[in-house]
Order: sequence, then C-alpha cells, then structure tokens
Amino acid sequence: FMEFKHFILQAILLLEILLLKPISCFDNCDFPAIFNFGDSNSDTGGLSAAFGQAPPPNGETFFHAPAGRFCDGRLLIDLIAERLGLPHLCAFLDSIGSNFSHGANFATAGSTIRPQNTTISKSGYSPISLDVQHVQYSDFLRRSQIIRKHGSFHNLLPEEGYFSRALYTFDIGQNDLTAGYKLNLSTEFSVTSAQIDKYGCSSPYKQVAQYFNLRLKETVLELRKQLPQAAITYVDVYSVKYSLISQAKKLGKILFSSLNLFLLRNHVTFHVTLAHFCNQMTGSENPFLVCCGHGGKYNYNRFVKCGSKRVVNGKEIVLAKSCKDPSVRTSWDGTHFTEAANRWIFDQIVDGSFSDPPVSLKFACNRISS
Repeated sequence: FMEFKHFILQAILLLEILLLKPISCFDNCDFPAIFNFGDSNSDTGGLSAAFGQAPPPNGETFFHAPAGRFCDGRLLIDLIAERLGLPHLCAFLDSIGSNFSHGANFATAGSTIRPQNTTISKSGYSPISLDVQHVQYSDFLRRSQIIRKHGSFHNLLPEEGYFSRALYTFDIGQNDLTAGYKLNLSTEFSVTSAQIDKYGCSSPYKQVAQYFNLRLKETVLELRKQLPQAAITYVDVYSVKYSLISQAKKLGKILFSSLNLFLLRNHVTFHVTLAHFCNQMTGSENPFLVCCGHGGKYNYNRFVKCGSKRVVNGKEIVLAKSCKDPSVRTSWDGTHFTEAANRWIFDQIVDGSFSDPPVSLKFACNRISS
C-alpha cells in the first residue's frame, strides 16, 4: 500500500499543479477528457497493441470485430465516455489510428499495482504496472503540449486546459491479489465446503478482497487530508459486483436492460473487483456459465482461452466460441464480464449510492465531505 499511496500522491500532485483556482461547491461537471489507469477491466487496446490483438469473438456484440477489449463489447470506461459525450478512449500504446484529443488510456490487461518480478509469457501479468503507467502519463502530459505548439498533430492531442478539468479513473488491484495467491503469500489454498457461501463464493477469497478494499479506503482518507484541493472518490464496486452475482439468476435479462453512468471530474476513482472465485447453479439458463469458453461444468478451461484455435486434420477450428446470447451471461471468458454485466454495474453506481462521498455524476467534480 505504500507503493500505491506513493504513486497516487504523485498523480494527484500533477493534477493539483494544474488547478489554478478552487472548484466551488456544487458546480455542474464538464469533463473534456478522460485519463484512465488500470488492468483488463478498462483496457481498450493497450495489451493488444503491445503483444497482439485479443482475437475474435472478442468485441462481437458492439464493435462487431476485435477492439482491444477482453469482452464481447463495451467496458465501464466506454460507457462512461459515451455518457460524457466523449469518444471511446484510445490506448496510449496503440499507434495506429489513435486520437488522444479527449484523453488517453494507460491501462493494460494483466497490469498490477506492484511490479511483478516475472515475464508476461511466464505469468500472464503485464509489465505495464501502475508505476509504468504513471511514467507514461507524465511523459504524455509534457510532450503532448510541446507537439501541439510545434508539431503537425495538434488536433490529435488534448488542449493544455483539459488536463485540469479531466476525469481521472483508476481501476486496478485484482491481479495483485491473484499474484499473491500464486506466491503463497496469504491464506490456505484448500477451501472446504463450509467456507462456501450460499451463492457459491469462497469466503477466504472474499475476506482477502474485502481487507484490500478496507486498506484502500483508509489510504484514500489519508490522501484527502494530505491533498485538500483534490476531490477523491472511492467507489465500492465490490459490493455492486457481489450483488450482481447474488441476483443474476433471479433477474435474468432484466439485469442487462439499462444504460447509465457514474463518475467524476478532477478526481481519482478506485475500485477492486470481487475476485472471480464464485461458482454456482447449473442448467441451460445459468447466467454464470462462461459465454466464450470450452469444456467443464462452467464452460471454462484456463488453458483454452476465448477464441483459441487448433488445427485438426489440417483444418483450423475454433475451440472456444461465443455463446448464442451474451446478454444473459455475466462472465464473458471466465475472467472478464460481458457487456451486459458491465452495463448493469454501470447503472448501479451512477447516482453515487456506492461512492464515498455519495456524489452523483452531476456533482462529482466537487469536493464534498464524506
């Protein structure tokens, strides 16, 4: 947490330097740009640009083709941008056809807060950890303004004033938890039946995620004291996603019918997702069956990823195909949510019900006491 706190402190100090005057209470918010930091929950093409595109059928629901997202369609960050009237964020690492005039996305799938002492080929964790993303942002902030003044790409880069008025979001942390388990840093691996809750979730894993979020919230409270000019909002997405798991079968398609928004301006939004260790229910209408997977009770095999192919008798076949209707599933590939689930989660947090302080989008740019 000291590393995370140090990074956030640096990031917010950059914002404070750009704030020329205090934001008056209850101003309506106007976000000209978004700058996002995170992992696969918000990666719009970073890992794909660096290590190869996420294969089809990723992107099929909305983009109708692979779009750098490990999802059938849009992510929370896409829905946020749409609600703000902004284009979807281009990945900072993507040099082909990118437009950064309204922000940039530094997230990459597999990213962690703490740098991992391993390679992506061995572990699956991205080398673009949060500290690297911060370096990329700092460089982007400085060089984008130099190029705007002296280069020929000024229309593809944000105006100087956008940085102080932008929405900054952080969506990262769950990969640090799984990395800890792989290193045997905490808790026992064997889970007894008595430790499984009524929704099929492992209590020891939940407790680790809850403890992480508790410490994260404490860090946010400390940062508010150190940086009184910054508006920092903590969003409890864990509770929202656990609610989704507990209600999905009962609500069915109703869960995925609405589209709305949450979030802020000139603040930092944190959340760590509920660990994906929850398994329950059977049957053809089970919303927890993996949509794009292969084999097993839940149509999931970690060695056969979504879109995986194999050559059989000289012919290439797709092993892990998409399900017929992703809108009735919560899990896209066994690790990431479907667009339908993302839309439902998005709708739950729009009014600030799961935020501290409990501010809606309309007033999210204001510094309000918890």
